[in-house]
Amino acid sequence: MEERESKYNGYLQVVRTIGLGTYIQADGLTQSGGIVESIWESILKKIHKSLATNHKTLILGLGGGTVAKLIRKIWPEVKITGVDVDPIMVELGKRYLGLDRVGVEIIIQDALDFFTNHQPLITSHFDLLIVDLYNGYEFPKKFENENFLKALTKNSLVVFNRLYFGEKRPEAVKFVLKLQKVFSRVEYHYPEANLMLICHAH
Repeated sequence: MEERESKYNGYLQVVRTIGLGTYIQADGLTQSGGIVESIWESILKKIHKSLATNHKTLILGLGGGTVAKLIRKIWPEVKITGVDVDPIMVELGKRYLGLDRVGVEIIIQDALDFFTNHQPLITSHFDLLIVDLYNGYEFPKKFENENFLKALTKNSLVVFNRLYFGEKRPEAVKFVLKLQKVFSRVEYHYPEANLMLICHAH
């Protein structure tokens, strides 16, 4: 349907199929829509009773808005802030995945810069924090920094998405060990080729 080149996510392609609907791929990996939707839906349903209908969510790695759309469906009154470094991905999400109708405060910025600049706000402000920070197949190393992870513990519930296949498995396992040092409890779920981590600060 559309092809774009992104300096952050490489070759982007919008695809529509009968089985999976419309989705956005980065270098062949589905980033928004399609199978990603079912992965996130299964995880969000596990935590939906833990949060008030009108809670505040921060999404680091908004992408095309799949997670935001699901959050809006599960918690209709939620206030959603989404941060993404890639304006092209967000633009495609608005054009093809209905992101512009979800009601998200969208900030185009590197997530670490955003977090550093807004830390007092973030540490007192959000009930749910989604960390879905992939550039194509890569989870940037700067988001594995222990100081960054410790700062996230000020939020009551943090959910991480990691790829979990091939050489991504040992990387994800090392990351889990880091999370276990900084969060009081970490739950693991393995939908498709992903490792989803639900982290409790208290």
